[in-house]
Amino acid sequence: MLQQPNNPLHGLTLQTILERLLAHYGWEVLGDRVKIRCFRDNPSISSSLTFLRKTPWARKEVEDLYLQTFK
Repeated sequence: MLQQPNNPLHGLTLQTILERLLAHYGWEVLGDRVKIRCFRDNPSISSSLTFLRKTPWARKEVEDLYLQTFK
């Protein structure tokens, strides 16, 4: 297994990141912080994960928000 000592997200799944942000902010604030439609219109974990896995810029915004919030 590849070690990534300088990667603060190492070992965290995208689902875990999203669930922690959701528990902390809720959908409404999360949608204000990261301006993507899947957080604003009929949001769900499943649809958000699908979008984030296919959209690198959105995933980076979510990961950056996680780091700002929890690190």
